[in-house]
Amino acid sequence: MKVKPAKEIIEFLQPIVKTFGAELVDAEWNFRDNSLNLTIDAETGVDLDLLEKVHRAVDEPLDEFDPTFGSPYTLNCSSPGLDRPFKTERDFTKNTGEKIEVHFFAPFEGKKYYEGTLTDYDGKTIAVVTDAGEKRFPIEKTSKICLLIEV
Repeated sequence: MKVKPAKEIIEFLQPIVKTFGAELVDAEWNFRDNSLNLTIDAETGVDLDLLEKVHRAVDEPLDEFDPTFGSPYTLNCSSPGLDRPFKTERDFTKNTGEKIEVHFFAPFEGKKYYEGTLTDYDGKTIAVVTDAGEKRFPIEKTSKICLLIEV
């Protein structure tokens, strides 16, 4: 199935989602079941009512935008969840001061995983205070950055 890129879909739908005080943080195609999965976040949190409102509001404009060039697909809207990866500048700025985990594609200074407190974000790197002191990590080398969930 030929589809439009997620970035185009996000740019198209973001103004609609913002009318609900929310942000479209991700659009992802699942080709196993021909579905488009939209991830919505909001400062006040995401509940089923917000998800339903956004789904209804984007459904018709998305059909006109025709992201699959006429092929059928299923539209899903969900909340990001606590352990979702940081993807936007807003994710980093709103979580400054929070404990995070940082995963790497390959070892960085001998380790593929760090945890600590996020202290800075400049678009290309993050600063994290770890047990070994403050470290600066290049975002391009990370495979996942998310909140640390302590049980």
